[in-house]
Amino acid sequence: MFPMAKKRSARQAARTSADKWQEKQWYTIRAPAIFNDAEIGETLADEEEKLEDRVAEATLQDVTGDFSKQHVKCYFRIRGTRGTDAVTTFDGHDLTSDYVRRLVRRSHSKIDVVHDVTTSDGFTVRLKPMIVSERRTQEAQRKEIRKRAREVCEEASNTDFSDLVLNVLEGDVAKEIYEQARLILPLKRVEVRKSEVVSEPEDATETLDVFAPPEDEEDEETEEADEAEDVDEDEPAEEPEEAEETDEGEETEEAAENEDEAEEVDEDLVDDVSDELEG
Repeated sequence: MFPMAKKRSARQAARTSADKWQEKQWYTIRAPAIFNDAEIGETLADEEEKLEDRVAEATLQDVTGDFSKQHVKCYFRIRGTRGTDAVTTFDGHDLTSDYVRRLVRRSHSKIDVVHDVTTSDGFTVRLKPMIVSERRTQEAQRKEIRKRAREVCEEASNTDFSDLVLNVLEGDVAKEIYEQARLILPLKRVEVRKSEVVSEPEDATETLDVFAPPEDEEDEETEEADEAEDVDEDEPAEEPEEAEETDEGEETEEAAENEDEAEEVDEDLVDDVSDELEG
């Protein structure tokens, strides 16, 4: 009796699980507009609200197609849906541990910096630059390098959030730190090892225009509207009056021909009658 009850409960649980799975829908995860809404993965959910705040991971190579960026891991936070697309905002990045280990060798020094910056549109981002020197460093040198790295980070934050993200991922911030720090001692490499969004304004999704349609769709709609206008302009206007005039002209010509034929028949009859009378 008890084994049968267990079998029934197991079957019911399996059916319930299958029903829940069928209710779920696939959503395509899209990177933010600054990455051209690139597809970075898919996820399942039975309700749109359950997608919010999920974090998707993808390499910068997956997002941009640049093979040299495969060591950069990016994190994107889902903010909502646009149709069957799950739209996201940038949530941070870091470098793979293998890549970092390859940069740091014996007789080199690694100087880590942690600095929080606030962008012009109210986002607070934590940047973690990493400076690798060609030789061992002294404490005074490390202190001066950290100071200059923080100054570069502050200067880079004098823009909006999207531009800061691009400047970090494309290496512009690291290049500027390198130019400033190499005046103190020889350097091997400078990288922004990690970044993360610490806080954001209440209207973050509106500020970043998260739910706006992709530019490609807007361009297609504009092109279709322009093509429709061009077709309307190119179509020739109907000219019913000229057609009627043509028909009237043809009827007049036919009537004239019929009258000529009738006159010829009448003349033939008159000639025949005259011949008979004379005979």
